[in-house]
Amino acid sequence: MMIKVEFRKDNIIVSGHANYKEYGNDIVCASVSSIIYTTINGILNINKEAIKFTDNDILEINILSNDEITIKLINNMLELLKDLERQYPKNIIVKEK
Repeated sequence: MMIKVEFRKDNIIVSGHANYKEYGNDIVCASVSSIIYTTINGILNINKEAIKFTDNDILEINILSNDEITIKLINNMLELLKDLERQYPKNIIVKEK
């Protein structure tokens, strides 16, 4: 199993577990969570209407605004996740659809 990030034009879905280390000590999962929640919080602090997200077993971000700041923060998040994918290709995959 691995973390799967699926990015579409106005929707991002994150699922799975990296299985790099045991639960609670997995640096890949911690990195993904940190990247995603820092981005979500940054966007919501600027514009509470820009995104909507749910986090159950699967995290889903719906992009409701295409303003410049929201798009830059989302693109930055995706680049950071792609960097992780390059470093840990067995633990995370990022797909753009």
